[in-house]
Amino acid sequence: MSQAHEHHPDKPEDKLPPAEKVVYGLGITNDIWGNWLYHSLAWPVFNIFLGVGPVIVSSCLMISRLVDAVTDPLFGWLTDNARTRWGRRRPFILVGSILAGLLLPCMFLVGRDWSQSQYFWFMAISSSLLVIAVSCFNMAYQSLGSELTPGYHERTSVFKFKGIIQRIVDLGLYSAAAFTTMKIFIPDGEDEPDVLFGAQIYTLIAGALMIGIGIMLFFKVKERYYNKVVATKQPPIQLLDTYFTALKVQPFRAQLLISLAYGMGNSMIGGIGYILTVYYVCGGNVSEGNMWSFKMGFVNLAGVFIIMPLVNKISNRIGKRQALKWVLSLGVLVYLSTFWLYTPHAPVLQLLASALLSVLHGSFYMLLSSMGVDVVDYDEQHSGKRREGTFVACGTWFAKLGMALGVGLSGLLLELSGYDSGLGANQPEGSLLTLRILFFAIPIVGLALAAIGFWRFRLSESEMHRIRLELEERRGTI
Repeated sequence: MSQAHEHHPDKPEDKLPPAEKVVYGLGITNDIWGNWLYHSLAWPVFNIFLGVGPVIVSSCLMISRLVDAVTDPLFGWLTDNARTRWGRRRPFILVGSILAGLLLPCMFLVGRDWSQSQYFWFMAISSSLLVIAVSCFNMAYQSLGSELTPGYHERTSVFKFKGIIQRIVDLGLYSAAAFTTMKIFIPDGEDEPDVLFGAQIYTLIAGALMIGIGIMLFFKVKERYYNKVVATKQPPIQLLDTYFTALKVQPFRAQLLISLAYGMGNSMIGGIGYILTVYYVCGGNVSEGNMWSFKMGFVNLAGVFIIMPLVNKISNRIGKRQALKWVLSLGVLVYLSTFWLYTPHAPVLQLLASALLSVLHGSFYMLLSSMGVDVVDYDEQHSGKRREGTFVACGTWFAKLGMALGVGLSGLLLELSGYDSGLGANQPEGSLLTLRILFFAIPIVGLALAAIGFWRFRLSESEMHRIRLELEERRGTI
């Protein structure tokens, strides 16, 4: 057996109680809903219901992501340097959750007869304020995940719980559009539902849940490294470290390329899947398309419950790096299959396509997140500092920059394809075929670029075992 595949079991004290893993995993709710619920509703509410142009919608979503890319490094730096009786991370988690939960329902407090310019400015400003609050929460939350256990395999288990819970949380994204078209939102004397009012009610409920989860995280999850490594021994971290020092770490650069390539490839097709469901598979029937999206969420959940524990076991046997290689390779086949699985002749096949994509995304981010914690250990070995916030912030800065560009390009791709929401089922000839091709071709290019980063990431299981022994000899066990 090669050195890269040597197996080193975790210590018994590395194990976390399942309840703590579940509570930490619940925090992904605030991350996902804070970052993507607005995106899920922006197209059906603003573009389809209110008639806002696709370039305006995608431009506003891009602006919010660019703002996020600026605030993430700031909050990453702040949370790394915070010293409070509650630790570094939990105060930011609490404040960010409350602010995000309050702001989310405000995103759809718009007039029904505004001009395109008014919609643009409201969307751009309100979505930017929301992502600032979410950034306050998310930098601390993601950093906290790197501090829960020093165990190489237990880290993957933590992110397995988080990934499975994320698929449950994703139901909130899939059901959002369907919720807004429920019969209870059809005004008296009208035939169509008031989608805007439905979105207002939905985000009010989601915001309240986000606040409750933030409070639970604050009280139930602890910071394992804080008292022993950070509070008494670690000097302040400079703000510029968030950008430049992290980029000097070679494994982090490799991880960054993997994340950026994969994320940008998927963000460029973010709105295309929904449009294919509504206008290609369902022939322009928005309510039917929303209901299929809702069903996709449940199918995704079932697939993840079955597959992600299996991927975790495979990772424990062959190592995270080898497991990621197989995920990236199978991803090509998954995306190719969507060309045939999204079809009006058998609408049910899109459930299979969605489930395969969900398993792909869940497995990818479970493994990559666990590998990211290994990068923090590698950096501590060389710098003597625990800089979880620095790496999270720098990583999300580049990832969200890529996603912002991808989201911005998605609107341009829709226009270039000839798609026009005002035409309903009568889309121009060839436009839907173009979108079907783009839906699989763009992510495959992203997977190819991610493979380059994969070959440059050299932190094997045996290497991480050696690093841990050196760290524990230097500063003691955690």
